Amino acid sequence: MGLNGVLDARNRQDTIDRLAGQTFDVLVIGGGVTGAGAALDAASRGLRVALVESRDLASGTSSRSSKLIHGGLRYLEQFDFKLVREALKERDLLVSRLAPHLVKPVTFLYPLRRKVVEQPYVAAGLTLYDALEGMRRPMPRHRSLTVKEARRLAPGLRADALTGAMIYYDAQVDDARYTLMLARTAAAHGAVIATRASATRLLRDERGERIVGAGVRDEETGREIEIGADSVVICGGVWTDLLGELPGGAEPGFKVRMSKGVHVLVPGEAIRSRTGMIIRTEKSVLFIIPWTRRRWILGTTDTDYEGERAEPQATGEDIDYILEHANSVLARPLTRDDVVGLYVGLRPLVAADERSATTKLSREHVVDVPMPGLAAIAGGKYTTYRIMAKDVIDAALEGYDVPESVTDRLPLLGADGLPALQLSVRRIAEDHDLDTDTVAYLLRRYGNLAMEVLELVREDRALGEPLMEEGPWLRAEVCYAVTHEGALHAEDIVARRTRMLIESNALAEQAAPLIARLMADVLGWDDARVEQEVARCRSLVEAERAALDDAKTPRLANA
Repeated sequence: MGLNGVLDARNRQDTIDRLAGQTFDVLVIGGGVTGAGAALDAASRGLRVALVESRDLASGTSSRSSKLIHGGLRYLEQFDFKLVREALKERDLLVSRLAPHLVKPVTFLYPLRRKVVEQPYVAAGLTLYDALEGMRRPMPRHRSLTVKEARRLAPGLRADALTGAMIYYDAQVDDARYTLMLARTAAAHGAVIATRASATRLLRDERGERIVGAGVRDEETGREIEIGADSVVICGGVWTDLLGELPGGAEPGFKVRMSKGVHVLVPGEAIRSRTGMIIRTEKSVLFIIPWTRRRWILGTTDTDYEGERAEPQATGEDIDYILEHANSVLARPLTRDDVVGLYVGLRPLVAADERSATTKLSREHVVDVPMPGLAAIAGGKYTTYRIMAKDVIDAALEGYDVPESVTDRLPLLGADGLPALQLSVRRIAEDHDLDTDTVAYLLRRYGNLAMEVLELVREDRALGEPLMEEGPWLRAEVCYAVTHEGALHAEDIVARRTRMLIESNALAEQAAPLIARLMADVLGWDDARVEQEVARCRSLVEAERAALDDAKTPRLANA
């Protein structure tokens, strides 16, 4: 997949043939945000790059984050100033230059409950947070609020638990779509990208002293190929340890320790506020994050995890922890009945000491080169993916005469010309016989690539119809997800291209048949394949509901 940034699912077999038919400078294993970032970093240096992902892009942790691009205010308490400064620099770069169509400023209110003790402490922390950002800043500085001002912004706050508040700025992102746009930008610079393609073994040279590629299985057809590469880069997140154990490989000199981050979604009307909120807990902090007009995201937890990686599960205790801390400041308490969605992400922390709590582990990343031709990375945080990608590519190519990274000056696809398009919403809407809200929504999701979606509508007016009565999605977005965004299955669209699954599993179930039929028109599926795709979406919905019901069901004390 990939020509001029297009990931066309119809051309997938051509992509597999390309992977098997040439030798690459760099082969990236893993299609999360770090892997996609590494592919872009290497491709934009003029190198021949391939990326393989065993499932869909961002199907792991990179679609299950808190959806924030932030400096990590809580890391100030760990005196991790280097990480905070680095993250703030990256945040400002993404908001102002690299991805203003995808990364948006968002305000957070910090309720103060003990003014004399708490206010100077929080103010000092936010002052340091502002100072670490530097003088050139796209974000306003923090400021203090009176109780009256705080409740004007957030009427849902408890007046009796409030002595004042602070407000500051960070940024928000749709993590799965951001990862997708990274991959598409890498493809625009020549990277060859294949999803549903699993690395099964690493290849060594005749002497067995160097990695020279990987054996890969096409999960769609079962075809086995070999991809030759001068360097293989493992960006496997919580799967990094397992990838290090592949036949022919070498384990990196670190272990990944998983930390479980649970998030719950509640209806928009459940919390009366025009700003996000951050609440300090005994372990860390809790965010109340505006997601869409329909939903708030509350999270997250930070606990050790040793279970199944692909679909980690939340517990009732996880939900209660989140609701309890949210309710400490909310006038209208949230209950388990308010929880309408749930997702769980796993942080790939680097284990330095098996006895330390995950909340104390550094979020800085570690790169290792266990043998020539092989590099691996773990740790880090979503916000600093670009630095992580640069560092792992630098390590993989050490000793080679290659240019320096240019990704700090390389806007992602969709960013160019955005201000002019935003001023042209009314004209664009009139030209395509759509309402202005729909056009504004498309610009927020796609940037200037919204014009490609609208071109599908121009060619077929039926694609300008809503996917369903509720929700903002258009039928054209389903076709575009196949022809431009590499969606191979209906679940890719339900779960990651639209984010429908986390927002409302009822809507996901309702939309699945139409999504599958629209995909069938593009990919030539027969009725049996359509039913198979719908059944898979329903099984995902049922699994989501079962996990949510299980986590919301109170447990007996002696159970």
